[in-house]
Amino acid sequence: MTRLTPQLLIQQPELCPDSERLLALPEKIVQFGTGVLLRGLPDYFVHKANQQGVFNGRIVVVKSTDRGGVDAFAEQENIYTQCIRGIEDGAPVQEDIINTAISRTLSARTDWADILDCARSADIKIIISNTTEVGIQLTDDDLQASPPASFPGKLTAFLLERFKAFDGSPESGLVVVPTELILDNGPKLREIVLEQARRHALGEAFIQWVEEHNSFCSSLVDRIVPGQPDRATLTELSERLGYQDDLLIMSEVYRLWAIEGDARVRAVLSFAEADRGVIIAPNIDLYRELKLRLLNGTHTLCVGLCYLAGLDTVRESMETPETERFITELMLDELAPAIPYELELERARQFGREVLDRFRNPFIRHQLIDITVQYTAKMRMRNVPTLQNHYRHSNAVPQRIAQGFAAYLLFMKAVEQADGKYFGLRNGEKYPIRCDSADYFYAAWQQHGSDLPRLVESVLSDTQLWGSDLTALAGFAEAVTEAIQLIETDGARKLLAATVPS
Repeated sequence: MTRLTPQLLIQQPELCPDSERLLALPEKIVQFGTGVLLRGLPDYFVHKANQQGVFNGRIVVVKSTDRGGVDAFAEQENIYTQCIRGIEDGAPVQEDIINTAISRTLSARTDWADILDCARSADIKIIISNTTEVGIQLTDDDLQASPPASFPGKLTAFLLERFKAFDGSPESGLVVVPTELILDNGPKLREIVLEQARRHALGEAFIQWVEEHNSFCSSLVDRIVPGQPDRATLTELSERLGYQDDLLIMSEVYRLWAIEGDARVRAVLSFAEADRGVIIAPNIDLYRELKLRLLNGTHTLCVGLCYLAGLDTVRESMETPETERFITELMLDELAPAIPYELELERARQFGREVLDRFRNPFIRHQLIDITVQYTAKMRMRNVPTLQNHYRHSNAVPQRIAQGFAAYLLFMKAVEQADGKYFGLRNGEKYPIRCDSADYFYAAWQQHGSDLPRLVESVLSDTQLWGSDLTALAGFAEAVTEAIQLIETDGARKLLAATVPS
């Protein structure tokens, strides 16, 4: 079968109208990250704007880790299909688009000189990133390395190269939009860059240029993009589309990219004009809290329990009565009332009901195992503040949260460790534990596995892990321990079938 390439678009212009113009547009964005979320949301908006003649710019993608390669991107010259499936305004949507927004994909490890060349381009105006929740952290970087180890280190070196190339001119400043799911991701990234500049004595002129002429915008991305479908679905899609696409991704219809910014930011991010899903506003706190606590928080608290119950996708979880009930009660009865933000409960529950409908999307197969990546960082960021806020207003134990936390601890119980990789066991089959805290939990289960209350107390009281002592929350540790015991004795399904005390 013919592979999707720019040559195919030229031969069959009906696949992507105006492709020759779209493929010739100048590079305006450098994007750190090749993940499906970036390709399914920010890159989607850029492609759509380019089609409308609004933004007229392409994206240089930087692969910022050493894992994997960029071969599929190279073979297809960075174009890919996005299959959009779902319901919008009460009507089913089934749309297949060929995205031409990405011009090049560079490896930070092997192409660092080419990436720095982008810093010297007057056309480049925007930086986008998604390096997971653990990517925006201050580390002891060597800024002279090719490349620096951390993403903030890479960004600092990139900005320094640009500062030198344009003599610190005000108009050379960039708009930086991180999409990592952490609170105040823009200001946090800005402060790390400035601290790197101070530690490495990059000069007051550079620091002033970063502070005054570069906009670091907090942003929130919200779209379920499970990525490439299973083999059978991919084969079916390929036959219908008439070509092979190794970069093909699936996504839901719903889309939101909320960005904090002023008039200058709006002018630079002109692709926002092309789709109502891009919101640029002075404050995006409400969007962030609703999405972080209800959609992401529910995902994180339900994924371990649903997975240990033998399910593999979010859709299956919503089609199974016990797990559907658990997810609904967790979201609407425990998380919605405890969001650490001032808003009406009905507003939160209405958003929650919309999320439940998105979880039920019959076209999307969102793998539960993928949601467990960086499980611990997600649990802390998404759910610990909600849990703490619950206890500010009530001493009653949030049973569904406790059960979700218990399943998380069991999921993190590795039965095998090899070459720095950890594996758990479900129904006799191994699964990967892809979390930076996997070694911590391996040691904890090895040390305290025979004394479950001690294990739970040790983990919950670890202030480095959670930012506070969770054993101080009345009855929570006991509820977590009881839930683990029930799962280990009778299985996750038994726990799910149990009635939650009122």
